[in-house]
Amino acid sequence: MTTFVITVPGTFVTEISDTSRAALEQTLAKQHTELSRSEGLDLLTLNDDGTFSIRLEVEAADRYAAELDAVGLVSAALQETGFSAQDAPLGAPAVTGIDSDL
Repeated sequence: MTTFVITVPGTFVTEISDTSRAALEQTLAKQHTELSRSEGLDLLTLNDDGTFSIRLEVEAADRYAAELDAVGLVSAALQETGFSAQDAPLGAPAVTGIDSDL
C-alpha cells in the first residue's frame, strides 16, 4: 500500500459560518494521521470567495483508488457537518504527495 496526499477542491455556494467551519475541521481531523501532523499538513484551506481545498492522507493500492477514497471521505465530512453536494460542489481530486516504501 502507498500513502497518498490527495487535494480535493470545492466551492461553498452558501455562506459558511465559523461554527460550521470548526465542525468541518473537527470532522476532518479524524483523518489526520501522525505523518500529516508531523508534516504540518493543513486539512482545510478556505478562501474569501468560498473556494476551498481539503488535503487528506489516504492509503491505497493506486492513485485512482486514493482519489476515490478521498472524495468519499470529503463528501461524508461535508454531509456530516450539514452541507449537501449542492451547497459545496467538489472539483477533481489531485495527488499532491506520495509516500511509498518502494
